[in-house]
Amino acid sequence: MSDFKKLVTNRSPKMRSLQRVSSSFARGVALVCCTSLVVQTSLPALAQASQSTVPNAPTAQNPPAAPATSTVTVPFDLFLKKSHNPIDSYRGKAVPPTNMANSAQLNSMIRDGKIYLTLRDAIDLALDDNLDMVIARYNLPIAQMDVLRTSAGGSARGVNTGVVSGTPGGAGVSTSAGAGSGAGAGGTTSGAGGAGAGAGGLVQSALGVGTNVSNYDPFIGISSDVDHTTQLLANRIVYGVPLIHLNTITANFSYSQAFPTGGSIQATWNNNRQTTNSPNNTFNPQYTSVAEIYAQQPLLAGFGFGPNLRFLRIAKNTNKVTDIAFRAQVIATVTQICNLYWNLVAAYDTEQVNERSVAFSQETLDKSRKQFELQAIPELDVLKAQGDVATRKQDLTVARTNLELQELYMKNAITRSLDDPVLEDMAVIPTDHIAADTEATNESVQDLIAEALKKRPEVQESAIQLKSSELSRKTARNNLLPSLNVYGFLSGTGLSGPLNPGLSSSAGYTTPGTGFAGAWQDAFNYSSPEYQVGFQLGIPIRNRIAKADQYRTELEYRQSQLYLEEQKKSVRIEVRNARFALEQGASRVEAARDARDLAQKTLDIYQQEQKLGAGSNQQTLSAEHDLAVAENALVTAETDYAKARVEMLRATGTTLEAYGISIEQAKSGNNNSTPTTPQPATRVPTGQ
Repeated sequence: MSDFKKLVTNRSPKMRSLQRVSSSFARGVALVCCTSLVVQTSLPALAQASQSTVPNAPTAQNPPAAPATSTVTVPFDLFLKKSHNPIDSYRGKAVPPTNMANSAQLNSMIRDGKIYLTLRDAIDLALDDNLDMVIARYNLPIAQMDVLRTSAGGSARGVNTGVVSGTPGGAGVSTSAGAGSGAGAGGTTSGAGGAGAGAGGLVQSALGVGTNVSNYDPFIGISSDVDHTTQLLANRIVYGVPLIHLNTITANFSYSQAFPTGGSIQATWNNNRQTTNSPNNTFNPQYTSVAEIYAQQPLLAGFGFGPNLRFLRIAKNTNKVTDIAFRAQVIATVTQICNLYWNLVAAYDTEQVNERSVAFSQETLDKSRKQFELQAIPELDVLKAQGDVATRKQDLTVARTNLELQELYMKNAITRSLDDPVLEDMAVIPTDHIAADTEATNESVQDLIAEALKKRPEVQESAIQLKSSELSRKTARNNLLPSLNVYGFLSGTGLSGPLNPGLSSSAGYTTPGTGFAGAWQDAFNYSSPEYQVGFQLGIPIRNRIAKADQYRTELEYRQSQLYLEEQKKSVRIEVRNARFALEQGASRVEAARDARDLAQKTLDIYQQEQKLGAGSNQQTLSAEHDLAVAENALVTAETDYAKARVEMLRATGTTLEAYGISIEQAKSGNNNSTPTTPQPATRVPTGQ
């Protein structure tokens, strides 16, 4: 024991060399810990930087008081702000309930119990209160939650990037190519990416495949226990007693941290106090303290920022896709509102045409009855006039009910709630009318197609999805490599306590203290260090899972490329089809106007002849019926032409520019933009 004491008090050069190596290693580990703190603070900052550009989630205009529970109600814009309260990370947050009250702007449009609505008013109200828009706004913070989650090393949960299409009515002009819309599950169309349903209705993509990603949030572990053991011994040589009593108290602490390079560190500090009835123990009670720092870094599979930050990069790409998908939602909503508005205008005009027709037929019936009383015409003419009145009243009833339906569609599209029975029964008067001009655009089809390929949201979404697929290709190749990890650890052990009074001889035993202070001093002063550096190599035989995932990423990447090309072809067809529909619509409008003018001239001639006594009531009534049919045909042709112009804007991706709509205002749900100066014919929203 005297040699041991001498070795402790007068360290040999070898021991001092070991101490210097241990000290250098400790400083290196300390540097890694500092780097950990820097990375830990920088990663959320990077996530916050991308989140700062995202608008607020839908919030209540007058949020109700939070319920009396432990969950705190926090708007999304406040949720992203870093809290200085350390307990805040462990408390749940609730999203404020959506205010279902309609916009105050709607009240300013009500006069004499009717809603007087322009097309621009309808668009603004819909962008604010249409439930499709309200639902779609929640996708923006949902995407941000994926960015926040993946910045800590978690996998992305995904975001619905389809177009919400739960608002009825507003079908566009019929075209062979179609508008590319369709309702999916929950009233939502399928998003970009070409995903389909496989067996069981589910297909799991290889997007994001690769090595496991650790949690980058630091973790602190604390454990403590009190233990009593009584054990009958078969051999008393070791402990010196036949029945051993042990009383142990432990307190252990640990800190672990992973890094985006794939490496990690772990620091542990274990403390133990033990009393015993054995006379052979040197210290009683005995205080033990062990401190250790462990660091490891993969060098092949899982090495670098690429594999370990892939979820964050995919989430950021998804966030971009969500922004583009919201733009697609705005375009779809504006397109639907325009079609709803022109359907309302058409129903209103049709109802007026049928009212004039019923009034004229009733007037003709009254004249026929008077002439019959004077025996100027036979009774058969009166019966024909009566039948014509009944038929036209039926047409008027159909027109009025269709007008009421279109009014209901419009009120549903521009409000959040129809619970008010007064509002539900309120008439809607469209104040804009379909533009009379049918001038063709001077812009070439190729220019329109080029503009559509740059601005169509579907093409932009697929291009970003292709980048995520490219990222998965790289991480899947890295996952094929064997696992090679280099590691190292440094530990120190401390032992102290008062000497056991029952010990037969205490000569040569020294301790820096009689409690934990002495044990801690020994644990951290390198008097009894242990250090180790090594590597761990793992080679999977055959590696079939990683090979299958890697080749599947290649297949899905090529499939995404083809899907992008297919979308481009569809865009070309849709633009040309919209151009054809626009030209056909203009031709129908011109033909319908000519037919209406001819029918009006024919009616004027018959009415003039009747005044001169040369014509009959039946001829005049038939001519007026032809005029009503021609006027209704003109209303239909003008409505289809207006919808064709709306479809041209949608097909070329220029709807927002044509109507002067700001995406940022649409995201906030408070759209107050003003119409822009009219552009060339195919770019002009009719009725502006």
